[in-house]
Amino acid sequence: MSAGQDSKLFTRGKVAELRLELNSSGGKKDKNFSSKKIALKKIVANMTMSNNDMVALFPDIVGVMGTQSLEIKKILGSRRLKPAHARACLRTLSYVHVKQYVEHTVQPLKALLKDSDPYVRKTAAFCVAKLYDHDRHLVEASDLIDRLNMMLRDENPTVVSSALASLMDIWERSESIKLTIDYANASKIVQILPDCSEWGQTYILEALTSYVPQDTSEAALLADRITPRLSHTNSAVVLTCVRVILYLMNYIESEKTIASLCTKLSPPLVTLLSKGPEIQYLALRNALLILQRRPEVLRNDIRVFFCKYNDPIYVKVTKLELIFMLASEKNIKEVLTELREYATEIDVHFVRKSVRAIGKLAIKIEPAAKLCIASLLELVATKVSYIVQEATVVIKNIFRKYPNQYESIISTLCENLDSLDEPEAKAAMIWVIGQYADRIENSEVLLEDFLDGWADETHDVQLALLTATVKLFIQRPSKGQDLVPKVLKWATEDTDNPDLRDRGYMYWRLLSSNPAAAKGIVMGEKPPITAESEKLDPATLEEMCLVVGTLATVYLKPVHTVFRSARARKLIESPALQKERLPSWQAAQQAKLLTEQQMASGAPQQYTNGNANGGRNADALEEADALFASMGGQSGNDGFASSPTHGQHGEQSQMYIVNQGQGLGTMRPMTHADNGGGDDGDLLSF
Repeated sequence: MSAGQDSKLFTRGKVAELRLELNSSGGKKDKNFSSKKIALKKIVANMTMSNNDMVALFPDIVGVMGTQSLEIKKILGSRRLKPAHARACLRTLSYVHVKQYVEHTVQPLKALLKDSDPYVRKTAAFCVAKLYDHDRHLVEASDLIDRLNMMLRDENPTVVSSALASLMDIWERSESIKLTIDYANASKIVQILPDCSEWGQTYILEALTSYVPQDTSEAALLADRITPRLSHTNSAVVLTCVRVILYLMNYIESEKTIASLCTKLSPPLVTLLSKGPEIQYLALRNALLILQRRPEVLRNDIRVFFCKYNDPIYVKVTKLELIFMLASEKNIKEVLTELREYATEIDVHFVRKSVRAIGKLAIKIEPAAKLCIASLLELVATKVSYIVQEATVVIKNIFRKYPNQYESIISTLCENLDSLDEPEAKAAMIWVIGQYADRIENSEVLLEDFLDGWADETHDVQLALLTATVKLFIQRPSKGQDLVPKVLKWATEDTDNPDLRDRGYMYWRLLSSNPAAAKGIVMGEKPPITAESEKLDPATLEEMCLVVGTLATVYLKPVHTVFRSARARKLIESPALQKERLPSWQAAQQAKLLTEQQMASGAPQQYTNGNANGGRNADALEEADALFASMGGQSGNDGFASSPTHGQHGEQSQMYIVNQGQGLGTMRPMTHADNGGGDDGDLLSF
């Protein structure tokens, strides 16, 4: 056995022996804790004279610190540690959450903040932040925070960056402490950036977001001075530098300077895409955010976001979002070629996303709509079920965006009805059938096929079927008169879904009392549809640009929703702040202008007085109930039996339909001639 092994075995045995002595109570007679004092003296002797490693006894010494003995406390504070040991002890001290221990740490910490070794001072600075986390009142009552401020003048860059990091951490948790940096201090800490470690540079750059420029030239100069950090090899440094530059842009007036900075931001973001998938994903999520605030940053770099065969699915999906955002009329052909390739891949989730992206591009870029639809039809021709279903969903949105333009492709969709087995695709196809019932010759047959499985469908599909059936009746009364009473009965009596039931009652009342209003409501102009619905709201976008590179940007949610203890970020008022360029300010101005236009239009808002109109409302209800009582089939089960408020069936009433020749405002009894289809206008035959 070697001498080194003998020494280790001896030390191990010595440690075990001293542990027993420390933990022994000494009996009732040992009121002065003599056994513990002797054990501590032995430990100090082993560390001083024999240089034996006593680190294993640290937990036991922590337990002794609570002993009410002045002599023991003096023994514990008498040992002068080497810098390496001091750093290790400080690091351990900061993680021990024991009240007495924290209180006894303050005084030694003050001395270590002035230690001659810079690495001890650096660790002591971090220890202040940890102590603040344990007991903020104790730290605020002491002068530790003032000492941290003094350390910002330290000659060692690492110590300065550590003190800044500690102050930032304390400011994040405190409601009473305010961190402010003026231009002189900001300029000084930027000057030491090249001399700091990569993490030190990150701390300094983060601290610069607490600097509020009072002049646009100061902001421009500071942004220019930190741009060399964009070429750093560490991704944290790069992303933090991007964050600071984006922050300072809010205080820069010159458009030329902003354009120059945007040009400099593009290469580092592209370079991050050559790193591992996790770093790629972080860079891509931040690129999504930056593009919404500063589209010019990556405007000409769409090819770098094309997917590689070995990219993980989360990277591919994020790249797909960026491709959509960067697509324009100039590059649409190249983008569609790429998306068609993606739609033939093995991963079903990615294929669905690709097909949906093509449909969204048709809505986003109007001149390219025809090209996008041609690409979708090519994919539908593959007869792959999930591709057909995604194409059906997006084509429905295209019809909404461009009414009466691309209806010729309805026949292609109807040829693939058997492929639809997902609720969203079914609801989309049902919407198409209902919306264009007057152009589809067998629209009532197609709807009946869907209605056969009414009870097994989801609520979304049932809602779509209800509305489509009413649309069929409004556009082709002779074809929908048998379906409408049946579907309304199912919707109002055989369901426990309140949305479905309420909509059924609404349609029932409309059709029976005011068919013209029914047409205006059901077949009225649809709200405009856009492909920009996934954009962040202006206030959130502003805040998110102040936390670029953090976990909050992965979720694209405000930082306080991701970290509950984090404080919300916002731009501080300053003479240099360019308010008129902020998204939140622009949105507020647009809302204000819209309100003024509405007020200037002179369209008064009409308010209903319950007392004044009570008689009129009662009359309307009575008329509607009387009309319901006069409607319905002879069986009393399938027609408009009675008002939903009464639930009684009429006995020998006639089924009323809309008189097409006189418009929707005229009702007449149904005759045998109404069963023909000659009055349905131009139809599409399938």
